[in-house]
Amino acid sequence: MSTSLVIRARATARLWRVSLHILRGVATVAFVYPRIDAAHRLALKQAWSGRLLEILGISLNYAGQVPRTGLLVSNHISFIDVFAINALVPSSFVAKDDVKSWPVIGWLTRHTDTLFLERGKRAAAHRAREDMVHHLQAGARVAVFPEGTTSVGDSVLPFHSAMFQAAIDAKVDVAPIALAYVDGNELRSHAADFVGETSLVQRLWSMACAPHLTVRVNFLPTQTTVDAERRHLSAHVHRQIAHHLTLLA
Repeated sequence: MSTSLVIRARATARLWRVSLHILRGVATVAFVYPRIDAAHRLALKQAWSGRLLEILGISLNYAGQVPRTGLLVSNHISFIDVFAINALVPSSFVAKDDVKSWPVIGWLTRHTDTLFLERGKRAAAHRAREDMVHHLQAGARVAVFPEGTTSVGDSVLPFHSAMFQAAIDAKVDVAPIALAYVDGNELRSHAADFVGETSLVQRLWSMACAPHLTVRVNFLPTQTTVDAERRHLSAHVHRQIAHHLTLLA
């Protein structure tokens, strides 16, 4: 059998297992989540996310001190970023409102403590900030992608500083995360990039075909929000993450 056929067969098998894993996740959220407390739900989310990466053949490496609480701020490359972070630090994510309409995934996000942000509506943005503050003050981790969209991972797009106000209001630290995907030679991989007109299925296939894909989650030094101004805080965290990514160039 040719190498290309072997890769396709392996990728097909992986995606079948992903489908079954998602169905198990739906069943867990529908029937188990309502009967357990928040701590056990986070543990299940962490285990499910880690298993998803394993099924796709994606290795997970991390460096730095894992934050226990606060606002997690990361660059954004792919929808799989969410699961890479959740596999290490299960969190409540802030997502665009249109994610609700995604098949199956949308249902899962609506029932797993995701905070949704409606674009272009000030009142909705205010509600989302209040939800974030409430979660953060309760000791939960909230994760955001302040670029507002995905990139190819070799640089960081401008941040929307408004997301940082919730951490300032809640008086919690900000924990920067630099995400990167690399191949077997430790070179930047674009197998996970979810940009342009690429569909969810196309990107899943690309990742399933990748022979040695690793997602690296680098926890950078946390930043205090005491006496902080959101634009300055946002700019500083942006520089932290951008500088770390240049080390892979």
